[in-house]
Amino acid sequence: MPTITAFESSPDRGRGQARDMRVRWALEEIGRPYDVRLVSFKQMKQPAHLALHPFGQIPTFGDGDLALFESGAIVLHLAERHAGLLPLEANARSRAIAWMFAALNTLEPPVVELGMAMLFERDKSWYEARLPMLQDRVRVRLGELSRRLGAADWLDGAFSAGDLMMVTVLRRLNASRLLDEYPDIAAYVARGEARPAFRRAFEAQLAVFTGASRS
Repeated sequence: MPTITAFESSPDRGRGQARDMRVRWALEEIGRPYDVRLVSFKQMKQPAHLALHPFGQIPTFGDGDLALFESGAIVLHLAERHAGLLPLEANARSRAIAWMFAALNTLEPPVVELGMAMLFERDKSWYEARLPMLQDRVRVRLGELSRRLGAADWLDGAFSAGDLMMVTVLRRLNASRLLDEYPDIAAYVARGEARPAFRRAFEAQLAVFTGASRS
């Protein structure tokens, strides 16, 4: 049974935005049981964890003699080895993988930059002047994504690992309310969140936080 690492005390208070959510969701989609090893921020910087993740982050993934880090690499590994997350047809499979990279390389950087500013820069003198610029950078990408998505349910035919990664990135915009400006994208995210595998993964991640809160 594979083992993933996750936050012992999640900064997102269990709202499903920590990156282990992507791996949990993928494992639920393919129906593979898994174990979770919770790590503290201190443990993440210790040699044992750094041997698994050289940058001291989560998630990591261990399965037999295989150890992986980076959520995108882990999800791709699972998708390539189990049915349900990548199309069988070669070209469609490649396009789904391209959408995984687009989520991580094109959408996520401006989304994370906006989120970090909203969390850590509110008391800075430049915050009010910088915020509209960060929001507009995200709006550019959302507009492009909206035009491509159109009236489709998913990015390229059936649900794939590309949609899984894209939905987890877009959910990071919940606090900004920017998705309210793009009803088609908001509906797309809602379709992802309605999937039973997502709900199971979300509840598992939330249980870590609620359990820690009660202890």
